[in-house]
Amino acid sequence: METGRRQERVVKKEAGMRRRPERRQAADFDQRILRVARQLFAERGIEDVSMHQIAREAGVGQGTLYRRYAHKGELILDLLNESAQRFVEEIQAYAQDGEVWSALQRLDSVLHKCIAFIEEEGLFLVAIMDTSSAEKREMKFSTQYYRASHSLIAHLLEEAITQQELAPLDTIYTADALIATSDPALYLFQRQKRGYTPEQILEGIRGIYIKGVSVRSPRNQAHDDQPEPPLA
Repeated sequence: METGRRQERVVKKEAGMRRRPERRQAADFDQRILRVARQLFAERGIEDVSMHQIAREAGVGQGTLYRRYAHKGELILDLLNESAQRFVEEIQAYAQDGEVWSALQRLDSVLHKCIAFIEEEGLFLVAIMDTSSAEKREMKFSTQYYRASHSLIAHLLEEAITQQELAPLDTIYTADALIATSDPALYLFQRQKRGYTPEQILEGIRGIYIKGVSVRSPRNQAHDDQPEPPLA
């Protein structure tokens, strides 16, 4: 009986040893797909690259690729994960620095980082959002970029109201509206067709959602006289 238990432990150990290399192999497999996809998108443009081309260039079966990614939107989400995580960490750091900067000043810093992120990853963000089915159109609201931006902006708006920098307003709606103003598709249109710079776009958003809604008071005037928070 003891021999049987030992054999069972050996079998389980060997199975575990097999699963670990399989997981590493799967991770390497996914990285190859993502590396090839990013290269093809950069060379040919997102719209001109098909899932079939990605599978062929990555050396995988088309069925295998579709089991991992149902469509290009899901693949692009994975491509965005690393930069989106970095973006989230940066805006969280700005939003939490409340000992020195007012809520509206921190909101200004968050908006600056949002614009910088769209400037860097705008084509991928547009590709996720520019889809035909209702299910895919709603993907934009579940991306890490959208959820993190909305949560922090709404929080800072609430804090600004508490600090009497802003008059009372619907912070959830205002955060949605503010993000819509910096929608990646609109941003790229303003950059490419209107000829606006990132700084001009940011100043336009500030004029509506910071300067345009702030409450003028001696307290807020003192905040206005402070230097702007650092922008990395």
